[in-house]
Amino acid sequence: MAMVCLSDFEAYAKKYLPKIAWDFFAAGADDCSTRDENILAYKRIHFRPRMLRDVSMMDIRTKLLGTEISFPVGIAPTGFHQLAWPDGEKSTARAAKAMNICYIASTYSTCTLEEISAAAPGSLRWFQLYIHRNRAVSQQLVQQAEALGFQGLVLTADLPYTGKRRDDVRNGFRLPPHMQLKNLEGAFEVCKMSLLDPSVTWNDIYWLRSLTHLPIIIKGILTKEDAELAVRHGVQGIIVSNHGGRQLDGGPATIDALVEVVEAVQGRVEVYLDGGIRKGSDVLKALALGAKCVFIGRPALWGLAYKGEEGLQEVLRILQDEFRLSMALAGCASVSEIGRHLVQFSKL
Repeated sequence: MAMVCLSDFEAYAKKYLPKIAWDFFAAGADDCSTRDENILAYKRIHFRPRMLRDVSMMDIRTKLLGTEISFPVGIAPTGFHQLAWPDGEKSTARAAKAMNICYIASTYSTCTLEEISAAAPGSLRWFQLYIHRNRAVSQQLVQQAEALGFQGLVLTADLPYTGKRRDDVRNGFRLPPHMQLKNLEGAFEVCKMSLLDPSVTWNDIYWLRSLTHLPIIIKGILTKEDAELAVRHGVQGIIVSNHGGRQLDGGPATIDALVEVVEAVQGRVEVYLDGGIRKGSDVLKALALGAKCVFIGRPALWGLAYKGEEGLQEVLRILQDEFRLSMALAGCASVSEIGRHLVQFSKL
């Protein structure tokens, strides 16, 4: 079967992954309203394409905190990649390096940070952090990531407790015995996620700053109030994210929340987005509304489930080709030409 678009990989993953793994990756919180809205919201945004604009030469490169990437898509932090492919996060890291994009490795990786680094030396990697009640564990992870050459620290802010994902409850989801949360071995029993620290506040950004020289990016911001607090606390980037609809059901789609966050920060920090990206034209819409780059979560896992590193590269190449084509058809020859003038929201 020819893989033509990202939904082809989704269909493959749903068919071939074990049900418990598929349900875990697909799960949203409660009724899954926010998960589904992340995708539907893009359909309400329409292009205002410009014609006769010489798009014979296209430049789709951009920069993340000063580092050039081949196009404005990265891989969002998701856990347990070995559920999708035996080599897990090592394959993810290799695919990201091959495509010259950023991969954000999760605290809940099934490969160690050393293994991820060794799999893709010299690539652009950030490390995503959950702060645990045992602060020494978190401190050790941050310092280890910096020592291994990770170039950014992504603090997830929207998980003081794990959202209620009904299928995981029904399935009694646990990692299979042969898989471990490699970065947390010995720190606590696998999947006892209640050891996340729900007392984390904005002041903990100062604590993180004392541990590392890495730029801090905060993930999970959905309002202008929190965007302003993020800037005030000295972060270098914001990822507008609702955790793929896996946390608070009934929150906004990330593409809808993006507008108020971008307006609030006024260009003082870079703003990125994850959630609901399924086509190259979605990437273009997010950039038009002020995102510097988008990150994909579930589609990366579908690519891994299809053919590991090769499958993920295929997912990324399709997104890259679709993004380039959408840009050209909208009349933009370079990323710098993309702006708010390019889109309008449909009037319901």
